[in-house]
Amino acid sequence: MALTTYNKKRNFKETSEPPGKTKKSVSKLIFVVQRHKASRLHYDFRLEMDGVLKSWAVPKGPSMNPKDKRLAMMVEDHPYDYRDYEGIIPEGNYGAGIVEIWDSGTYSDLENSPQNEAEKNLRKGLKSGDFKFQLFGKKLKGEFVLVKLKGKEDNSWLLIKHRDNFAVDEDYNSEEQTKKDSPINKWLAENIKPSKKKRPDLNH
Repeated sequence: MALTTYNKKRNFKETSEPPGKTKKSVSKLIFVVQRHKASRLHYDFRLEMDGVLKSWAVPKGPSMNPKDKRLAMMVEDHPYDYRDYEGIIPEGNYGAGIVEIWDSGTYSDLENSPQNEAEKNLRKGLKSGDFKFQLFGKKLKGEFVLVKLKGKEDNSWLLIKHRDNFAVDEDYNSEEQTKKDSPINKWLAENIKPSKKKRPDLNH
């Protein structure tokens, strides 16, 4: 079962995360990017395929600048119902922390083929380690590629934006595209104390 690892890592009596069950979209494949404040703040990039969400942890978050090659560590498949998940994972549980949705929408192969054909093409790309797709999100738009790193850990990939009409040339910081009053930002404001480093004396 594709979701065995996901289910083994979670105690559903304690976490509000959805149990692992396969499910498919009716017409368009979906994607979601979740911002996750666990032991470290990172972004979880998820693409629907074969009834689950193929998932990568992206420490710096996605970028719309083609010059950026963002490390993406492939993790266990997540259930389709995780696409809507936001909330607090209690301490002592896997991934303990806060999860919020950063972006979501649909995705397809580069030809924007009908769902079944698109999924077939996308499956081939994932298997080959040269996984090209296009996103139709609120923040992430246009063509992207996930490239598997050879000679590295099996789960090491790079997430890269293709040069297209949606690409940007300026620096792209996912954090700057996040609402300042998001649940995680509120938590950070309340719990992370500002640095007390002494400012340099500019008069000398």
